[in-house]
Amino acid sequence: MEHQSHPLLSPAPGTERRIESFHFGPADAERSLYVQASLHADELPGMLVAWKLKQRFEALEAEGGLRARVTLVPVANPNGLDQQLMDTPLGRYDFESVSNFNRRFVDVFETIATELEPDAGTVLSDEPQANCREIRRRFRQALEALTPRSAFESTHLVLQRLACGADYVLDLHCDFNAVEHLYTTPAAWPTFEPFARYFGSKASLLATDSGGASFDECFTLVWERLRQHFGDRYPIPYGSESITIELRGQQDVYHPLADRDAQAIIDWMTHAGLIEGQAPALPALPYPATPLEAMDFVHAPIGGLLVFAVEPGTLVDAGDLIAEVIDPLTDRVAEVRAPQAGMLYARSQRRMATAGMIVADIAGHQRHRSGYLLAP
Repeated sequence: MEHQSHPLLSPAPGTERRIESFHFGPADAERSLYVQASLHADELPGMLVAWKLKQRFEALEAEGGLRARVTLVPVANPNGLDQQLMDTPLGRYDFESVSNFNRRFVDVFETIATELEPDAGTVLSDEPQANCREIRRRFRQALEALTPRSAFESTHLVLQRLACGADYVLDLHCDFNAVEHLYTTPAAWPTFEPFARYFGSKASLLATDSGGASFDECFTLVWERLRQHFGDRYPIPYGSESITIELRGQQDVYHPLADRDAQAIIDWMTHAGLIEGQAPALPALPYPATPLEAMDFVHAPIGGLLVFAVEPGTLVDAGDLIAEVIDPLTDRVAEVRAPQAGMLYARSQRRMATAGMIVADIAGHQRHRSGYLLAP
């Protein structure tokens, strides 16, 4: 195991922080994997899973069982981890910029595309893997040329630099109160569908561009746009396939769950040939993959006490009662009903709703949204 420490830009004197990364497997391996946890620093199930993986990777490396180069970042956001207010962790948004920590990752597509045009002196070839290597070199070069102006940008750049060369990127998150689910792209779904089975994903939401410049898409979109930009002039493979893994809810920090999730990642890696051995037989997929454009955020129509009628992991039909919002002063009871059939995979942890608040998420099948597809 190799341990590296990456200093972050300090927002003020005496507040120095670092991102720690751990590296396993052959340095010259043909394929590579990047795993990080708790970019939203109030989402801790992934941190426990990462700790479990750290032990597993170290043992596999000692046994010679790793076929891939693995980079692991158990604490992806030390700045957010230190954001506490009145005994409440608030690690989803940066206090200074009021930005979601998993939004606004830098886009270097234009820089790479411009440098790869023939008139810039760099010509791609008819060899896909050679093009992949050249694009990765340019990707890292473009990121290295940037200078962060804040701790927020510094964190983003360190993480992007660590992950930009990986074939596979796993970003470990969780929701507020949820069952197992994930986000990836339609192009990467064949790669990660076996993981969804091992993981037992109750919802698998697919989108090429969800509109938020999130961590997973800051890699995949570069490759997607380069493929579109150069068209049939040069063969460009998908040099990075990314997935956001949602490890249930914020309170689900338990050894048995983390052991199960870490094993699902190990099983998928074995199935993909990143670990030596025979992978277990693929289980059934609990729920089919659905487009993110078909997902519904269900909102509270008024403010009041939020009383749920269904649990996460429930299949609902259009019109089914999801919750009631009760105004104890006026006695008004507002019903919250499912707008379409689908899997209710996540819901709010709060029990006092404000008008317009997101109450629950439903993975449906009817595409009806476009543009920005994520929660704030």
